[in-house]
Amino acid sequence: MYQRTTTFNRRQQNWNRNQNTVAFASNVKLGPVTHTVLVALMVTVLGLIYLTQATRATGYDYQAQQLDSQIDTLASKKTDLEVENARLTALNAVQKSTVAKEMTTPASTAYVSE
Repeated sequence: MYQRTTTFNRRQQNWNRNQNTVAFASNVKLGPVTHTVLVALMVTVLGLIYLTQATRATGYDYQAQQLDSQIDTLASKKTDLEVENARLTALNAVQKSTVAKEMTTPASTAYVSE
């Protein structure tokens, strides 16, 4: 049967003002195996904390990589749209130019056949 009692030891020194005169002494003593198990548990907990922090950083890297790929995709679409805009603008500029206005339609056209 487990029985825990608390004992208090009086200090055998000079009493000074604002100092405790009683020290707590536990009756429960831990052996070397228990100390080893406690140290192993603390190391395990610290390892788990480290792993959760490392995987959190990896998750941020994955999100950053997705954003970078999205930026690259949007940049290439922007370039394509700029080229399309330049092509369409150039066609309108050519049709409205004075040279295009002075052109006439040909009277007859003939195609070379093979």
